[in-house]
Amino acid sequence: MFFHQDATFEQLSIHRVGNKAQDEFYVLSDTPIAISQDEILPDLLMQYFMKPFSKANEVYRFFHPNDDLQLNEVYYFTKQYFEGKIAFHDMSQQLAKHLYEVSEHPKIKAGEVYVVALKNVQLEGEEHDAIGIFKSENKEAYLKVYPNAGGFDLDYEQEAININKLDKGVVIVKTEAEEGYKVLVVDQTNQSEAVYWKDDFLKIKARNDNFQQTGNLLKVYKNFVNDKLDEAFELESADKIDLLNRSMNYFKTKETFDQGEFEEEVIGNPQAASLFKEYQENFAEEFDTPFQSNFEIASPAVKKMAASYKSVIKLDKNFHIYVHGKRDYIESGFDDERGLNYYKLYFETES
Repeated sequence: MFFHQDATFEQLSIHRVGNKAQDEFYVLSDTPIAISQDEILPDLLMQYFMKPFSKANEVYRFFHPNDDLQLNEVYYFTKQYFEGKIAFHDMSQQLAKHLYEVSEHPKIKAGEVYVVALKNVQLEGEEHDAIGIFKSENKEAYLKVYPNAGGFDLDYEQEAININKLDKGVVIVKTEAEEGYKVLVVDQTNQSEAVYWKDDFLKIKARNDNFQQTGNLLKVYKNFVNDKLDEAFELESADKIDLLNRSMNYFKTKETFDQGEFEEEVIGNPQAASLFKEYQENFAEEFDTPFQSNFEIASPAVKKMAASYKSVIKLDKNFHIYVHGKRDYIESGFDDERGLNYYKLYFETES
């Protein structure tokens, strides 16, 4: 878990980065921002920068396709700063230049880039120094109401920043440098062009821990049931939902994952279990994320994936059947007289 309640700002630099593909440019400030004398601004900035990370469960690491971390620009400059080989503001300028160089998708928005030196951020029970890099792209208009001559007056401010809506951010925690640091990332844009933040600017990959193992296993099993099993078995929608429900129940009730136990209790078919293992291996090879046959189940990852596990059968536009268990209480068939498919449900009580 990540906590910032005791964190403090040490330094802050702000630059502006345009879209290189649109022939926009970057503007680098000459000096850092002095915020230590202001009583309110640090708290507002801490809320703006840090609050989105309170729900960040996945921990990433820097990497480089050539397996040389020194070629990763963000890793290189932050490491230089952590080791005292480069001044903070110089590092922030280099990071802004690098962000500009990778901002080549035509839909990437220009925006301010904030680079922050932090102390006393807590990750996984330990306090560390950290570097934060944040980008604001979307601006809003705000109304301001204030007392005036026995009444009130009204004004507005355009192109203002909503401190509850951070667009992009990353916190680089000063620990495990040789492994690529511990890195937390936020990207609220959720658009195809936004992948540049993680893939091009940061070059990060998820750390293969219990959270990642749990989430990947649930994700792969869901795709396996929905996309792969039909090639070998004739499954009805209720069968697929039952398999998914059983897997989710397994992860919610067990403390540890055991591959053999999962295949026996959840999949329950040697041929299907063999297909699933092959499906896992293909995923692991494609995404370079090997699976472990045993690991501790991470409850936050289960909770996160549960929202994507659908247990509903949609029938035309008239009915939805929510299936939470008791697969043998559902029957399906075809009514020749009406020329329609049907489901038959058995139950004990109605509420």
